[in-house]
Amino acid sequence: MTIADDHLEISRRFIRQAEDELRQGDSLQASEKAWGAAAHALEAVAEQRGWRHGRHRDLFPVVDRMIDETGQSELRLLFQSANVLHANFYENWLSERMVRDGIGDVRQLLDILDPVV
Repeated sequence: MTIADDHLEISRRFIRQAEDELRQGDSLQASEKAWGAAAHALEAVAEQRGWRHGRHRDLFPVVDRMIDETGQSELRLLFQSANVLHANFYENWLSERMVRDGIGDVRQLLDILDPVV
């Protein structure tokens, strides 16, 4: 198993945990798990391609490069939604509906990235 495979497995586990946490009423943990799912999926892509990905800020150029590679500009908005979920973990200002919708955005992000890893 490669490092990219490890990141993908973590990503898949985290998105399931995000959905479970939300069902249990913990939108803070759901937010952070969904963010983690997005971050690990992007790290898998970056690792496979030899791109930098060690810091939070490194993921933004990965998204840009994946938009160029896939032609799917919606990746930007889906990633921004994941980033808002990350902020929500610290601020707790999103409604449950917004967290649920954000988790849906992360699912879409993973659906786009999974086949290209």
